[in-house]
Amino acid sequence: MAVRAAVLPAVGSPLEITGIDLPDPGPGRIRVRLAAAGVCHSDLSLSNGTMRVPVPAVLGHEGAGTVVAVGEGVTHVAPGDGVVLNWAPSCGSCHACSLGEVWLCANALNGAADVYARTTEGTDLHPGLNVAAFAEETVVSAACVLPAPEGIPLTDAALLGCAVLTGYGAVHHSARVRQGETVAVFGVGGVGLAALQAARIAGASKIVAVDVSAEKEELARAAGATDYVLASENTAREIRALTGKQGVDVAVECAGRAVSIRTAWDSTRRGGRTTVVGIGGKDQQVTFNALEIFHWGRTLTGCVYGNSDPAVDLPVLAGHVRAGRLDLSALVTERISLDGIPAAFENMLAGKGGRALVVF
Repeated sequence: MAVRAAVLPAVGSPLEITGIDLPDPGPGRIRVRLAAAGVCHSDLSLSNGTMRVPVPAVLGHEGAGTVVAVGEGVTHVAPGDGVVLNWAPSCGSCHACSLGEVWLCANALNGAADVYARTTEGTDLHPGLNVAAFAEETVVSAACVLPAPEGIPLTDAALLGCAVLTGYGAVHHSARVRQGETVAVFGVGGVGLAALQAARIAGASKIVAVDVSAEKEELARAAGATDYVLASENTAREIRALTGKQGVDVAVECAGRAVSIRTAWDSTRRGGRTTVVGIGGKDQQVTFNALEIFHWGRTLTGCVYGNSDPAVDLPVLAGHVRAGRLDLSALVTERISLDGIPAAFENMLAGKGGRALVVF
């Protein structure tokens, strides 16, 4: 059956809204009708080649919807069930999984190389980051589907699949922010907005949001920022001024740019912690000298998918949402149709807004 989707025909090419043919779900596969999909900066990184995936592909990795049909052997969901898509399912058997570090699973993205559908002209299509959520319907591995939490609309639950898991996990699992600590979040996109809320939930005493756009201040403060700093060459100095000239305990970098990573590091106190969430290109080189590494005693860590286990963390996040501590609507700056995805990509390139939500 043909459905409409946003197809990336080649790296560096604009997305094309077109019809695709989806197969019936085979063994261990599930067909899902999308309710909503978030437009994430990682999708932009896929389209421009920063992250490599086979093309042509249907992008979109943050979504939720309703099960239409299941293949043989699928027992944890049934037609009619609401589900959240998990773009990085762990295999349970690789070295990282054996250590409990499921977010580093060596086999998580194997499915991106599969042919999961075809254009109506017969061209093979790959599923982006496994789930191909930029489509009215998709067919995914059963491992890529988690039951949707009760009491949360599917259009909101879509955001739990990437932005919230990543931002929340960066604060709680990677940086491990403690009650009363000070936090700076660099980059007020969807993940940054989730990180700001997570810092508030963790009990941070001061939460500084940093971005290149003055227009994002209202979004940042609504998400929990106590202070807002417009990114400049003076950013680290301004943050130290806000923290008794010490610097913050924790910096969370969500932009993936060398200058903001370096500034995040410079903004932390002696012994502070910097967690890098943003996905930067190979050309983004960050340099440190040996003496400063010794003298400042700071920690710099990478963070993949918020160092989260979606099966474990999704119910925790849902509890925060139901209790009113986590506001998913604060992450969404505009609701668009499938046809609006190319324009949403242009907005991301221009550094505008938090997160567009495609509502089907």
